This record gives sequence, structure tokens and C-alpha cells, in this order.
Amino acid sequence: MSDRLIVGSRGSKLALIQANMVAGKLREVSTGLDVQIKKIVTEGDRNLSINIEEAGGVGIFVKAIEDALIKREIDIGVHSLKDLPVVQPEGLCIVAVTEREDPRDALVAASPLRSLNPGARIGTSSVRRSVQIKGLRPDIRTVGIRGNVDTRLRKVASGEVDGIIVAAAAMLRLGREAEITEYFPDDVLIPAAGQGALAIEARCSDTFVADLVRAIKHLPTWQATRAERAFLAHLGGGCTAPISCIAKVDNGLLKMTGMIADREGTVIMTDHIEADSADPEIAGKRLAEKMLEGGAAKIVEEMRCR
Repeated sequence: MSDRLIVGSRGSKLALIQANMVAGKLREVSTGLDVQIKKIVTEGDRNLSINIEEAGGVGIFVKAIEDALIKREIDIGVHSLKDLPVVQPEGLCIVAVTEREDPRDALVAASPLRSLNPGARIGTSSVRRSVQIKGLRPDIRTVGIRGNVDTRLRKVASGEVDGIIVAAAAMLRLGREAEITEYFPDDVLIPAAGQGALAIEARCSDTFVADLVRAIKHLPTWQATRAERAFLAHLGGGCTAPISCIAKVDNGLLKMTGMIADREGTVIMTDHIEADSADPEIAGKRLAEKMLEGGAAKIVEEMRCR
């Protein structure tokens, strides 16, 4: 292993901010390490007209980076954890997650959600967000929107949409928190699994890199997001239903809330558990099983049959 580490990242402003955050932490724990960032264009960045779900979901934002890892063109990939599918390519592993930024969703609009006019158009590319917003304000219209955060904010400013729902973490990392109109409590609009956390992916066989990167792992975030991804995998494997969850760790106690809905938002189920944070995957599976037994199995089966 040389004293150079190549970090693969999407080329958007936000992605590069996040990659540089990780690079900075690595330089702190390994003095003299030459950390370089390599920009990689993913299918999701290249084709803004593509339908994310029809193209296979969030994996379109990570596959090119994972291919570069497999080809040894880079040493690690930095991703927004919510963009990583729960099943990874053979030979690749998530070796660390950094401390989570605010996991909540946020509204950018002229006024808070409760004050928007009936029929207001809220931009989001996420069915998960759409069904939960409709549950809060059935008279609000959600419309599909693509592009980076700057592009979406411009669409609000131009009046193309009346507002957008965006990850609070993205706005905070971009230094645009002053533009946030409203933060949604994470038990009101439940975030995507892993939202706000950065994942560092590497080749499983590259033990030197794994040991180096694990030095910047944030244990409570690691435990919380492991539970969330286990919940997602156990509840939603092969399912296109809107699913979300949030876990928090405090003094060894993991508190977790999950949500599943049908795509029209006519049925929205939520539930929660408390568990030992030492076994986060077990906690995630337990919540999934609880919800499946409580009626989520019907939603999952209906979505698989579509």
C-alpha cells in the first residue's frame, strides 16, 4: 500500500463537499497521507430525464463508483448512505460511516406546509416523501423533480414549483440552511434509511484501507444505520413500496421507527421498537417482522405483484 489514497466521488458540489469532509478526516488520522479525489460521473448524473425507479432505484448514483472500486481505479468510494442499495456487489463492503448530520427532511417554500395554499405544488423525486406529505396535507400536489440541490432551489425561486422537500443534511453541508422554511420532525416525516450519514465503501480484501478508514467510524451512527438498513432489507427486499426508518442510539439504547405505505398513500403504517444497540441488525429485523405481522406483508405482496 502506497502513501496515496484515491477517493471516488460523484462530481456534484454536494458530493465533493462530502468527499472532502471524509478526506480531511483521513488526513487527520494519518499524517502525511496523500488523499486525492477522483470525480466519477454516474448514470443518475448523466441522464437527468431518467426515471429513478424504472432504472433500478438509487443504485444509479453509485454503480459507476463501485465499478471503479472493483477495477482498482480508486481505493474508497464516498456515498450518501441513503443512495447505497442494501445489497452490495461481491467483494465490496461498507467499512465506515461518519457522524450523522441532521437526518430530517426539510421544506423550502414561501411558508410552512400547514400554511401553503390548497393545490400547492411540492417538488420531490421520492415516493416516500410524496406519500407522507399527502398524509399530512392531502390537498397538496407533489410533482416529480430531478437535478442537484441548486437546480431544485432555482425551480422554487422561479415559481416552477411552490416548494421542495430536501434532506436537511444537504442544505446544511451546502451552507444554505438559512433557506430552510421548516424542518419536519423525524417521527412526522420519517427519513430514508441512512439519510444524513456518509458511507465509505472499499474492497473487502483491502485490509490496510479498511483499518485506516475505520479510524474515522462514528459508532452510534454505524449502529443506527446498520439497524435501518437491516429493516429495509428484511421488510422491502424486492418490494417497490415506499419504506423509511430512523434509528437513534443513546447510552446503549437503540430507538427505531419505521414506515411503509402503498404507492398511493392510502395506507400508511408506522411502528417502533427499543432494543440493545449492540445488535443493530437484529433490532432492524425485529421491527420489520413486527410490521409484517401487523399488516405490512399485504402491502409488500401487492407491490411485488405490480
